[in-house]
Amino acid sequence: MKPITCIITDDEPYARKGLQAYVEKTSFLQLKGQCEDAMELGEMLKQQPVDLLFLDIQMPHITGVEFLRSLSNPPKVIFTTAFKEYAIEGFELDVLDYMLKPISEERFKKAAYKAKDYFDLKGTTEAPTYLFVKAEGRLEKIVFDEVLYLEGMENYVVIHTATKKIITHSTLKALMDKLPRQQFMQTHKSFIVSLDKVNTIEGNILHVGTHRVPVSRQLREPVMERLINRR
Repeated sequence: MKPITCIITDDEPYARKGLQAYVEKTSFLQLKGQCEDAMELGEMLKQQPVDLLFLDIQMPHITGVEFLRSLSNPPKVIFTTAFKEYAIEGFELDVLDYMLKPISEERFKKAAYKAKDYFDLKGTTEAPTYLFVKAEGRLEKIVFDEVLYLEGMENYVVIHTATKKIITHSTLKALMDKLPRQQFMQTHKSFIVSLDKVNTIEGNILHVGTHRVPVSRQLREPVMERLINRR
């Protein structure tokens, strides 16, 4: 089984440090980052999708519950909090577990293995390999392995394959939420690329077959990381 990638989000430094120590002791977890509030987490998830969030509830600006409700296709979540009263909301949001602070190592292990059981079970079911989109008054089948890249243009998206272009009335974000995260990544506010289809990297341009896909300055570092190290 591949490691379960995760991010820790908590506004208390000592709480982040404690969770980090637990994660690093757990062989099947791989820490991809940590941050102190939901706004920072939102930016991290745009650059580095992960499988699991250890998410505090009471944080500045926006609570963990509010943040989770705002996501259309969130990672799985284990809530961490000092307050019991949020438990019902947590389970309504289909979180994997709800850990009350202070969190002992034994309690963390219980939550971590619950996550492992979930992903082990998920791995036994076949992941979708296609989706249907509306195009020219009909439903068009889009096979993920055939897609080179997607290009957003105002209120529609052009899906480029090696043999054709499909134009659908949608947003880039809506389609990104339906694509497999390990296969696709947003490189620019108007472009999503299939990582396996990139032939050459030249500055801020990705060569995909005969096409050129731009990489924005803000996304260059995470895009290069994903392409070169496939993390």
